[in-house]
Amino acid sequence: MPNRQAVEWTIRLGLGLGCEIAEHAVFHRKHYFYPDNPKGYQISQYDEPLCIDGLVRLPGPDGVAEIGITRAHLEEDAAKTLHVGGAEGRIHGATASLVDFNRGGTPLVEIVTEPHIRTADQARRFLQLLRQTVVELGISDAEMEKGSLRFDVNVSVRPAGSDELRTRTELKNMNSFAFAARGIEREIDRQIATYESGGQVEQETLHFDPNREDAPPLRSKEEAEDYRYFPEPDLVPIEPLREWSLEELRGELPESPSARLERVLATGLDLRDAEALNLEPARVTLFETIRDAGVESKAAAAFVLNDVAPQGVDPARVDGAELAKVLRERDQIPRAAFDAAVAASATEGFSADEYLRERTVADTSELDPVIDRILSENEQQVEAYRGGKEGLLGFFVGQVMRETRGKANPKVVNERLREKLAG
Repeated sequence: MPNRQAVEWTIRLGLGLGCEIAEHAVFHRKHYFYPDNPKGYQISQYDEPLCIDGLVRLPGPDGVAEIGITRAHLEEDAAKTLHVGGAEGRIHGATASLVDFNRGGTPLVEIVTEPHIRTADQARRFLQLLRQTVVELGISDAEMEKGSLRFDVNVSVRPAGSDELRTRTELKNMNSFAFAARGIEREIDRQIATYESGGQVEQETLHFDPNREDAPPLRSKEEAEDYRYFPEPDLVPIEPLREWSLEELRGELPESPSARLERVLATGLDLRDAEALNLEPARVTLFETIRDAGVESKAAAAFVLNDVAPQGVDPARVDGAELAKVLRERDQIPRAAFDAAVAASATEGFSADEYLRERTVADTSELDPVIDRILSENEQQVEAYRGGKEGLLGFFVGQVMRETRGKANPKVVNERLREKLAG
């Protein structure tokens, strides 16, 4: 009988991808013989899957692209074939193949998209967003190294301005976002070169070898009729709407990574920083709390990514409003106090006041003698700076900070150095 948990998780995924949930879903037998499937057929779904007609909004450098989801259906996984002696464990060049049946027959969800993805970079970003969606829904760890997430990429090219969908090829069982992008770029170039030389692209399945930047053919690409689908006689159809309340399941869904990314981008951040924040929902929450406390968006994002994250602080445990007080006074407290505040920000009862009591030295009457001595001791660097090597300013600032044991106000030090070096 079907695995109830697997069916429910497939429905949750469908709702998370904006799909319609079928009133009536049927399991089919998909016939093919391969060492990882020795019984000669796989239990899958064909024309009556659980989830259909979804939509994922994919923010990008040129706006938001809408990627249609054709279907998300439940099937049984095949065994894992291990090729010995081939490049990256692939069949080409292998001297032997071993089959690990431990995962054979376990539930697997297959997601099929519409042909709406236009570039290799867009494909990479979509796959990353899809993985994050699966993880945040709590239905899989989606760890590619363990085989929990794999993807097949179909590639076809068309003349500029044309809506024609030409012959496609399939890059099989890819388990790296970067390799997928490289494989797509390579296959696009190959297909264009084939057409421009007067040839025709054959519909086939390829194995991309990232080390050799090569994709030798594995087999000719099958069509649906090659699999001889028919309804699985040992499994009754499923009627999800009788077993689950879609409103209850929908109400349990977390905010989608796509919607969260759009909201972060609306604050004016560039795509790179927004995507880095969006990797963890708690990062976004901390960013928004700090921003709401009066810190400018880019400064708040840089703080979360460059100060909080590198220290291994759990953003979910941080009192963002309290930490924002430290950030606003960053130039007024010593660097050591600032770093200590960030490191302690996830502890219970964290208070900014303890760290704000320490102040930097901003009095020029105290700083000028130190600055003058450092400039007099580094005459060659002074002449080089005045000769155009303005990058040496950082050297002088560092010397002052060392002499004052990090207590000098960096802003004031920079201003005084610039004034003195201009003389």
